[in-house]
Amino acid sequence: MSIPQSGGGQIENINQLAEYLESGCKPKTDWRIGTEHEKFGYNKNTLKPLPYEGRCSVKAMLEGLRDQFQWAPVYEKDNLIGLEKNGANVSLEPGGQLELSGAPLEIIHETCDETNLHLSEVKKVADEIGAGFIGLGAAPEWSHEDMDMMPKGRYRLMTDYMGKVGSHGKQMMYRTCTVQVNLDFGSEADMVKKMRVGLALQPIATALFANSPFFDGKINGHKSWRSRIWRDLDKDRTGTLPFFFESGMGFQRYVDYALDVPMYFVYRNGSYINALGQSFRDFLNGSLPALPGELPTMSDWADHLTTCFPEARIKKFMEMRGADGGPWRRICALPAFWVGLMYDETSLNAAWDVCKDWDLETREEMRIKASVDGLHARIGDMKMIDLASNVLAISNNGLKSRSRQGSGGYDETYFLSALQESIDTGITPADELLDKYNGDWNGDLSKIYSEFSY
Repeated sequence: MSIPQSGGGQIENINQLAEYLESGCKPKTDWRIGTEHEKFGYNKNTLKPLPYEGRCSVKAMLEGLRDQFQWAPVYEKDNLIGLEKNGANVSLEPGGQLELSGAPLEIIHETCDETNLHLSEVKKVADEIGAGFIGLGAAPEWSHEDMDMMPKGRYRLMTDYMGKVGSHGKQMMYRTCTVQVNLDFGSEADMVKKMRVGLALQPIATALFANSPFFDGKINGHKSWRSRIWRDLDKDRTGTLPFFFESGMGFQRYVDYALDVPMYFVYRNGSYINALGQSFRDFLNGSLPALPGELPTMSDWADHLTTCFPEARIKKFMEMRGADGGPWRRICALPAFWVGLMYDETSLNAAWDVCKDWDLETREEMRIKASVDGLHARIGDMKMIDLASNVLAISNNGLKSRSRQGSGGYDETYFLSALQESIDTGITPADELLDKYNGDWNGDLSKIYSEFSY
């Protein structure tokens, strides 16, 4: 989850909220790719999640990365809670999941190099302290009680609130991991078109990257339990944003949506002030109960935008948020998939042609079926695997059109190979895990750590 925002003066006019989003518009030559991925750390001896403190711990991981690889530390009060270097940062999810938020980079080759370097650094430090890391969409065995809450004020507030607004919020916070990509837009119209494509086709990404068939030590009946969790988390801040497909959509309409999302907190002087359930609209009027008489700053608005959790969202850029965390090679496949669709106009138009006639009921059914059946889902007379094959071909063409070569002489289509294998075989990571569990593992889920860790 996001670190506190900084900078920006007091908000004097409500129009500044939409202007903040619009300031993210960039010419195509400046479009970049930011890849974020999370993974679970565990003690190799006990197969239990890493606590915050101790010899084999999250803190020891951060200290090792800081000391051996020159990452700058980030503290909240006296607690080490993150690292920064070269436009990237390492941060902690509530249950200790380690996240790399990558720097804005120009081509997939660079973002994959960044991922490879990060995971090699993580493995070196982890090996020294007896830890392992695994990429999955949901923790397969651990209970909520097994997870140590990271020492971040934001998480203390959210944990208390989640049980009041949904049934799966704590599961999301402590026991899920994702990979996502951050992308740019050129104009308001470009943002709307990309977000419509992103929201409508997000279930295809969920199906292709499905990797969470286990939860609480058993088969859960879903290929992506992580996606299932998001459906009953907090209806005020999650979902597929149906208003994006209505006429008149633009930055101001997203502002109206975000203003209706209840607040979590206000960050002041290194501390999180409880504003749970309160209104940013009241904040604009100086009548926020948490800070009576005080007006918000632009950093408060930036912070609030990070507490909206739809399947795709905008800040000064867009975030595609529908994929499970997964194996090393699929981390690079996720940005390749979306860049191929979004950064080439012909491909973006073709992708929109695929989904432009779907109604709300179809989009919602796709989301549900993708979490349950993955690539084997059926939505009316549509087969998910056929849709995924079509969309993957569009993405492939978009990457070919970009024609961005890496040092090895191959273009960005190389990074779609793992997804093409799933199309050809019908097997996603979730299917592979289930085959192992029902076959060689004989129902012993502990085998997942030795066979699927980084």
